[in-house]
Amino acid sequence: QFEKNFVNIYGRKFMKIYNTLTRRKEEFVPLEEGKVKMYACGITVSGEAHIGHAFQAIVYDIFRKFLEKQGYQVTYARNYTDVDDKIIARSKETGIPADKYAEMMIEKIDAVMQRAEVDEPTLWLKATENIGNIIDFIQGLIDGGHAYPAANGDVYFDVDTFPAYGQLSGRDKEDALDGVRVENDEEKKNPYDFALWKAAKEGEISWDSPWGKGRPGWHIECSAMNRAAFGDQIDIHGGGRDLIFPHHENEIAQTEALTGKRFAKYWVHNGLIKVNGQKMSKSLGNSLLLSDLLDKYSPEALKFALLSANYRGDVNITDDLFPQAEAHVARFYELIEKTEAQFPDEAGKETEIDKKFDAAMSDDFNTALALSDLFGYFREVSRLLAEKDAGARRMTNQIRETYALLGLFRRDPAQYFGKKEEIPAEVVAVAEERKAARAEKNWAKSDELREKLKEMGYAVKDSKEGYTISKI
Repeated sequence: QFEKNFVNIYGRKFMKIYNTLTRRKEEFVPLEEGKVKMYACGITVSGEAHIGHAFQAIVYDIFRKFLEKQGYQVTYARNYTDVDDKIIARSKETGIPADKYAEMMIEKIDAVMQRAEVDEPTLWLKATENIGNIIDFIQGLIDGGHAYPAANGDVYFDVDTFPAYGQLSGRDKEDALDGVRVENDEEKKNPYDFALWKAAKEGEISWDSPWGKGRPGWHIECSAMNRAAFGDQIDIHGGGRDLIFPHHENEIAQTEALTGKRFAKYWVHNGLIKVNGQKMSKSLGNSLLLSDLLDKYSPEALKFALLSANYRGDVNITDDLFPQAEAHVARFYELIEKTEAQFPDEAGKETEIDKKFDAAMSDDFNTALALSDLFGYFREVSRLLAEKDAGARRMTNQIRETYALLGLFRRDPAQYFGKKEEIPAEVVAVAEERKAARAEKNWAKSDELREKLKEMGYAVKDSKEGYTISKI
């Protein structure tokens, strides 16, 4: 059993985090007492958000919240990659300038993440807003002998100048070429060197630099934005497991080559999404858009399903995964509703529930264990209800308070079940205006009106039949 009562040298509760870099669980001790600097790689905005994007965003949102519950002051940054090859390709397909296309997609992704009830990070970082920082970072690597400009205007990182390359992924330089697309091989000293700056092609979005017009390579943006936001070092760097190589490996190389310091103390990686046992991908035609899933299931059902497994493992989405999760959540809400009706004035709590939750989450954010405990809690609630024991209400009070951190049981049961309530006429009018905007495919207007409804205290949920409105 996890050591629940152990405290570290600072008097804080003992926590363990699995560190991909060391391949083991380690006690969590931040670089600065009481403060945590955390960064998670976000979305490349070449398309709409899918369930894999949601999984990653939910995981690190929960990490941040639990660290805050433990008393840490957390600065949590996420990025949007808003310029890259895929975005430029989509720009050409749609005829929308690349910067405008990226802005449009960020608005859509923000809106659907709000529907999924994922909270905003402390800092949003974008590549296009950090071009100066990126150029300065690259120049520093060139000055230090770790990077070189090519004749065509590209700039490459010289992997041979960083002997520790491969420490995160366990690959050596030759292995690094396996499964990785190699571009402009003739311009490089070695085929495993990677691009820091890409010379502009005709008609592409670009910025001026000492090496000519161009744009950042993919890997450099996260290093440069991290350094601008946090300085040379951070506590936690997160992302999907698919980013370990080459993205995170390259981040380590270029950052530590520049600073001479350990970049991130803890590297954490969530698993990937599979659909009926297959990797989810556009090429297989099995991508699950987040907006489509939210038309069918509540945000709580999605979270319950995704968090019922260890965050480091893959999530296999079968046909019954989300329906079963919704059924469990609905059953729990039914018991909460009955309990609150039977004991409306009972205000106590069962603090052991919170202690068990903290013990589970302190062991590498074990949401799977925390959620499995719910079944036993609600069996006990059902028993106490049958015996007309007010302990049932004390249990549900604590469950609602504790599990809100995972995004569960934050609604009134009537709101969850969509029971009809009187909606003010002015709210309905805004909702109807939004419906018309959606019919005209005016997504910007639709998102603006959704925000207006939110300011009025109401949430709108779209479906094939139309929409429903409920109080927030």
